[in-house]
Amino acid sequence: MENLITDVAGLRVGNAHDALLMSGVTVLVFDEPAIASVAVLGGAPAGRDIGCLEPEAAVERIDAIVLSGGSGYGLEAASGAQAWLRARGRGLPVGTTRVPIVPQAICFDLLNGGNKDWDRYPPYRELAFAACEVARAGSFPLGTIGGGYGASTVTYKGGLGSASAVTARGFAVGALAVVNALGSPVIGEGPHFWAAPFEEGEEFGGLGMPAHITPAMRRQRWKGGGMPATTIACVATDAVLDKAEAKRLALMAHCGLARALRLAHAPADGDTVFAVATGRRPLGDARNDLTEIGATAADCLARSIARGVYEATNPGPGWLGPPAYRDRFPRTP
Repeated sequence: MENLITDVAGLRVGNAHDALLMSGVTVLVFDEPAIASVAVLGGAPAGRDIGCLEPEAAVERIDAIVLSGGSGYGLEAASGAQAWLRARGRGLPVGTTRVPIVPQAICFDLLNGGNKDWDRYPPYRELAFAACEVARAGSFPLGTIGGGYGASTVTYKGGLGSASAVTARGFAVGALAVVNALGSPVIGEGPHFWAAPFEEGEEFGGLGMPAHITPAMRRQRWKGGGMPATTIACVATDAVLDKAEAKRLALMAHCGLARALRLAHAPADGDTVFAVATGRRPLGDARNDLTEIGATAADCLARSIARGVYEATNPGPGWLGPPAYRDRFPRTP
């Protein structure tokens, strides 16, 4: 186990970014078309092919999911992933052709100091194609990479996070998050994370909770000026689910945002969580198994959010966002 979403059999993750742009793309490519759904609970979301994931919609399976920076411009990224899949004969059969199904969500990172003065078209299509080229089932780095390259929170630099677990009945569950949150992942100024009760080992420092949380530490704060923000994520399991069960899984997983961030699901948030089932292991007691998978997914998502912030580093000169957590709290040997 790598403590990554790739511990769920049947999916691969690839990342690509542009350091001058200070933005990037993360793709999840499925070995075979996968059952998926989505829950959008933020007040300011943007995505592509979201409607086809509703349980009543005709499309049953998808080929990939894209998590990208770039706000509305980043929606170009799905076209890059679609091109990569089409070249490999992937996609939904429609008569004599195939159409790769690639849902996407984006986060707002346009004001982080990167050079957004691109030419006629934004670069996200090519970034997504490059991410697909390097997608793999093994380990991948976290923090300032891929869709999390230019991400931020109100207190510290955001980033790409991931975590995994196995349920008591043996189902693999994983989460992947681009943490560009409106609120804060830490208690007060830190170093303690709101997700600390769910930490496994020392995956984000092992500091636990403070002895006492004061009113000052509970003070609410978020990005000002109506700044759009979002945490976009995917949870996955190797269980056999239908679309309605995947929808319930996505809804349950949103609890992870509430556990890891103060706050989530606000009017300026675009909080979106995809849920994917790669279909390797049938459910036994369907209701109880799905409940356990959903509860585990919420924990994994909370841990992923903390890991994305914990592993993030400062992108370098020109960065206009908050400092990296490691700059304030260096990791001890």
